[in-house]
This record gives sequence, structure tokens and C-alpha cells, in this order.
Amino acid sequence: MNYNIITIFPEIFDSFIKTSLIGKAVEKNSISLNIVDLKSFGIGNYKQLDDKPYGGGPGMILRVDVLDSAIKSIKNPGKVVVLSPKGNTFNQKKAAELSKEQNITLVCGRYEGFDQRILEIADEVISIGNFVTMGGEIPSQVIIEATARLVPGVIGDICSTEEESFSNRKIIEHPIYTKPEVYKGKAVPKVLLSGDHGKIAKWKEAHSISKKQVE
Repeated sequence: MNYNIITIFPEIFDSFIKTSLIGKAVEKNSISLNIVDLKSFGIGNYKQLDDKPYGGGPGMILRVDVLDSAIKSIKNPGKVVVLSPKGNTFNQKKAAELSKEQNITLVCGRYEGFDQRILEIADEVISIGNFVTMGGEIPSQVIIEATARLVPGVIGDICSTEEESFSNRKIIEHPIYTKPEVYKGKAVPKVLLSGDHGKIAKWKEAHSISKKQVE
């Protein structure tokens, strides 16, 4: 799976690409990340990326022609996803859907936002929640982590991604414990130490919370 990331700040991804499971997945060629510097496509001598909004308003808006040029420069853009608070909220179902793509292009915004025509060019507009960040770089990393971990070869035990929170049955995962058995008077539930897999399965089921209960 290949991710193309269009950004004004490529350096934000320097450590991300090399760290933890993402770094290992890149080394194994399970995934690849192609960072596209939007500044390379700026207009004129000053490499202008944005301009004032027509009709007035605060801030500066990223230009459609600049972003369109950046997208067209990518050999295999695949699904083009713009990261914006105006988009549909990202969730585990969407992560599973995107993880099946061969190529994804994530367009990171900055300043006051995008020219509306970029949202119309995109295949999809996604928000990671009902809040606003300073740019799309961190949201794009959220999407990369959530989707990459579902790609075969990225996580050793793929079963762990099937049983966890928000997966098939839309539940919040049951409480989990490890050593020590007792800490500051709080003990691990005895059933988890029993070795009785039937009882343990029932306990896990009983202590998982329906997603609807927390919405």
C-alpha cells in the first residue's frame, strides 16, 4: 500500500516514517510513503500557495491550481482524500475500507482552509473529529496509522485487529490486564487467571460495551 502525502511541511513526517511499526512496515515494503512538498508547486517567483478569499473573510485560502498541480504530479494518486473539518468523520469502518486501497493521496491543509473546488476534485473529504487542528499533517498520520495496521504484514498478529475496539461487532474492548496481579490493592479479576477459556470468553463478552452505549 502506498500513501502520497501532500503537505507544506514535509519535515513533520521525518520521524513518523522511521518510528515504531510504521518504520518497520516501510522497511519491509508492506507500505510506502511518498511525501510531496506543496511548496514546489507554488505560483510565481515567490511560490505563492494561498490567497485572500473572494467576498472577504479572515485568513488565507489554499489555491485550487496549486493543489491540482501537486495531485497531477503523482504517478499513482489512487483515492484522493482531502483532510478537512468539513468532511465525514473518520471511523474504524472507514479505516478498514481505505486499507484495501493500493494507493491513497492525503491532502493536508493549512491556513484558513481550501478553495472549495479542491473539495470537489477530491474523491473524499474526511475529518478526524469535531475539532480543528492547525493543519492536516497530524490528521493524515492518524489515518495512516489506523489503515496501515490493517494491511497484511504490518502487525504480526492480525487477529488482534479483529478483536479490538470498534471492530466487527462495534464494541468497546473489554478491560485488559497484565502483571502484577495485585497493585495498590487492586487485583486482576480471578476469572482471567483461571485458565478456563470458556469462562474467560464469557467474562470478556459481558465486560465489552456496546458502542451505542458510549455515543
